[in-house]
Amino acid sequence: MENNTEIFTEDSNQDSSQDSNRLKEIRRQKLAALQQAGKDPFNIVKYDIDTKSTDILQNYEAYEGKRVSIAGRLMSRRLMGKASFCDILDSHGRIQIYLKQDHMGEAYEEFKKTDIGDIFGIVGTVFKTKKEEISINVQEISLLSKSLEILPEKFHGLTNIDLRYRQRYVDLIVNTSVRKTFANRSKILKSIRNYLDNQGYIEVETPVLQTVYGGANAVPFTTHHKALDLELYLRISLETYLKRLIVGGFDKVYEIGRVFRNEGISTRHNPEFTMLELYCAYIDYHAIMELTEQLVRTAAYDVLGTYKISYEGHEMDLEKPFARISMIDAVKEHTNIDFSEIKTSEQARAAAKESGVEVEPHHKIGDILNSLFEEKVEKNLIQPTFIIDYPIEISPLAKRKPNNPSLTERFELFIVGREYANAFSELNDPIDQRQRFEAQEDLKAKGNNEAMPLDEDFITALSYGMPPTGGLGIGIDRLVMLITGCSSIRDVIFFPTMKPL
Repeated sequence: MENNTEIFTEDSNQDSSQDSNRLKEIRRQKLAALQQAGKDPFNIVKYDIDTKSTDILQNYEAYEGKRVSIAGRLMSRRLMGKASFCDILDSHGRIQIYLKQDHMGEAYEEFKKTDIGDIFGIVGTVFKTKKEEISINVQEISLLSKSLEILPEKFHGLTNIDLRYRQRYVDLIVNTSVRKTFANRSKILKSIRNYLDNQGYIEVETPVLQTVYGGANAVPFTTHHKALDLELYLRISLETYLKRLIVGGFDKVYEIGRVFRNEGISTRHNPEFTMLELYCAYIDYHAIMELTEQLVRTAAYDVLGTYKISYEGHEMDLEKPFARISMIDAVKEHTNIDFSEIKTSEQARAAAKESGVEVEPHHKIGDILNSLFEEKVEKNLIQPTFIIDYPIEISPLAKRKPNNPSLTERFELFIVGREYANAFSELNDPIDQRQRFEAQEDLKAKGNNEAMPLDEDFITALSYGMPPTGGLGIGIDRLVMLITGCSSIRDVIFFPTMKPL
């Protein structure tokens, strides 16, 4: 029935000035009428489906003329007297359905009384319209759930950014690109797991509630366990418990899990986020660099089918080797300040002042080097770059460089001016570790609320002997942002933290 008959949507039949509350009340009245007639859709407990929309759309030859059963949400309809063309959205995508009064009788009249957003079960045969659109010729249709809310106007979708994050369920219904982003997030996680599993790593789980938090410099969330009358912290990192497993004899472990940091919210920060951490015995940070490069490269290819990605106007080829440069050399390149020649904190402060970088009174040479890096260098690292050999002052869990004990065997990966990975040759000397913790405790006493507390049990674990170990942490959300082209971390977390209205 594709002719010049007037085609209209449900929306075009409604006065745009109608009050939404009145429209919602009409839907509730329709539900009450169904219930009174003994046709309550909420009493239906199951519906047998055998096909998804993409199965049909991608394999039409196999489905042509075949009877199928699908289910999904009514997204649009074009009523043409005794026939209708509609779009149904299921978990895989949209497909057109065709309903004709001659075939359906009373069921067709009942369908005309339903609303956009209602969920239906559909049985019909697959065919192509005169315009070559793959469709389902409906023979049976069942109302499975009544939508009592009104979906956003179909031409613009849900565009209010704040509302999109607060009502992600609506965002997923009406914005196809959002559904694709989260489907790709799942593919990225699958790719990472497959890669590590194939490398002989085992996936483990460690405590979220901890008596001593550690593994990063951050402010924790606190809670209270009533039965034990105990103050507990939500973990800020996965590190120290995974290292305990290396001590216990596992050579390769990883965990993908939520961590929590009581910090500000921005386009790159959410108070709870997903981390990958892995540890491998008997290797150093050079081997971890190779693994990191391959892990990022593989995840991008598995999702995009190419190593070339574009992000915020920058083009990158992840197949090319990632650059490697020490923090000292990177700062020298961008400021002409050579920290290999600086011997005192006073000299370092003077260099920072000359560069217009503010530092704290208690900062030492390594802290100041890092401040200059963050202010003058980080934003310029567009192509994938490993910054290596971090100062010991900001690396309390990393092993010292044998030829320069003021630096550590640590690297971070930067792409488009953002950090994506942090890794060490892990410190396994319990005596040195205690001294590092004590230095952190001193910083905490001086007002640094992000400094790590001393963890006696972790030191005890190291005292039993941990082999030389390489470790890595990757922020999954930022990696998903990079691969999917999203500019805000809230675009890749289903339910980001929001202040209640």
